[in-house]
Amino acid sequence: MKNAIAALLMLASSLLLPVAHAQTAPDVLVKTTVEEVLAILKQNKDRRLLEETAEKRVLPHFDFRTMTQLAMGVSWRSATPAQRTALENAFRTLLVRTYTAALAEATGVDRKIEVRPLQLKPGDDFTTVRTVVTEPGRPPISIDYRMTLTDKQWKVTDIVAENASLVISYRGQFNSEIGRSGIDGLIKLLENRNRQGA
Repeated sequence: MKNAIAALLMLASSLLLPVAHAQTAPDVLVKTTVEEVLAILKQNKDRRLLEETAEKRVLPHFDFRTMTQLAMGVSWRSATPAQRTALENAFRTLLVRTYTAALAEATGVDRKIEVRPLQLKPGDDFTTVRTVVTEPGRPPISIDYRMTLTDKQWKVTDIVAENASLVISYRGQFNSEIGRSGIDGLIKLLENRNRQGA
């Protein structure tokens, strides 16, 4: 569970990726952003403030449509346009609240991130930024940011913490709920979770 919380913390930090053009390397974006967020955490852990900050800055830097589609798997094809929009909105809210909750609960102020050298060739439009998170008294945690170049900006499409993909982990939950109550049932479940977390 500690690894999951730490992973969510670093995942939350990527919500605050600064606006960047394609010329800015994705590993530089991750490193700069994580350092900024760790500095903020040392001063303030107010959950509402963290959530507001994430809401204001997350949308341009995460590709929630792709993340939702990956989490839905083959069920995405059978969703109507209205259902797809509702799923994307509900999933986005769920992720933002999960991340900010992890940020608010994090206790370590000496957490550091090491960004591994990036193998990015000219013309590449997909990459993985590999990082290692360290904190005194805890084992290091590997967190990889899968990013895609979209409209001249790098956007996060998945996060893999300790070899566990965020979108794949949600896929199992989504498929189970769709099997029980259909796509509308999944939308209702996500919206209920978001209301409870508000």
